[in-house]
Formats: sequence, structure tokens, C-alpha cells
Amino acid sequence: MPEHDMPEHEMPEYEMTEYEKAMRPEDITRLFVERSNAGDAAGVAALYEENAVLAYPPGGVTAGREAIRALWEKVLADRPRFEPEEPLPTLVSGDIALTSTPPKDGAGARAQVVRRQPDGSWLRVLDQPEFQPPAR
Repeated sequence: MPEHDMPEHEMPEYEMTEYEKAMRPEDITRLFVERSNAGDAAGVAALYEENAVLAYPPGGVTAGREAIRALWEKVLADRPRFEPEEPLPTLVSGDIALTSTPPKDGAGARAQVVRRQPDGSWLRVLDQPEFQPPAR
């Protein structure tokens, strides 16, 4: 029987997790580390807009929140440990911001474009987690 035809008491229950929202662009980095270290791929994906683009895995692109969630499920299956990185000053223009961090592992730089949502929170639109210096 289709769900829309089921009596309400027979409807399947879907778990809806309420996540802390990033109320400043800089909050996203902290929330990313917390959720990644907790193994929460859905929580990491919730930091991205529905049609966000992530430049990962290296040399590839992952597009869309659902694809980003699936990617992070695979990455987090090995239980990697992420360390907080001090964000560089955020550049804001209206409802768009550029956030960046210098990685502790010396792997170039990380940069993200984030957008203010109607509720005032911020989500990632574009994410470049690793910039490598060009080969000389």
C-alpha cells in the first residue's frame, strides 16, 4: 500500500535529526570536525546545500548533498580523526562568504564558499578541501 494511502498509525517512522546550525560562516569548520569525529556522515552532509559541489576525492568532484553523504559514509568507515584548524579571516559579501583554513598537515590550503540561508544559518555551496601547489 502506498504511504499516502496508509492510516497515520501505520505510517513508517523516519528519523529526523535536528542538527546545530552554523550561525556564522566560521562555525561550519568546527561542526564538520565534531560530526566527522562522531562518524556522522549525514551530519556532515547537512552542512552542505542540496546542490553543493565538493572537490573530493582528489582529482574528482562529488555533487549534491546525498552524494556527499554517501562519500562521507565511506570516508568515515575507517574512523579517521580530524583535528580542528584555526580559520583564516572570512571574506563576506552579502549572503555569500569565503572561508578558509591552513591545514595542520601542510597540505596546501582549504577553501569553501558558503551561503546564508533564509533562517540566517550558513551552508557550504562549494568546498575545495585540498589545494596542492602546482608542480614546478
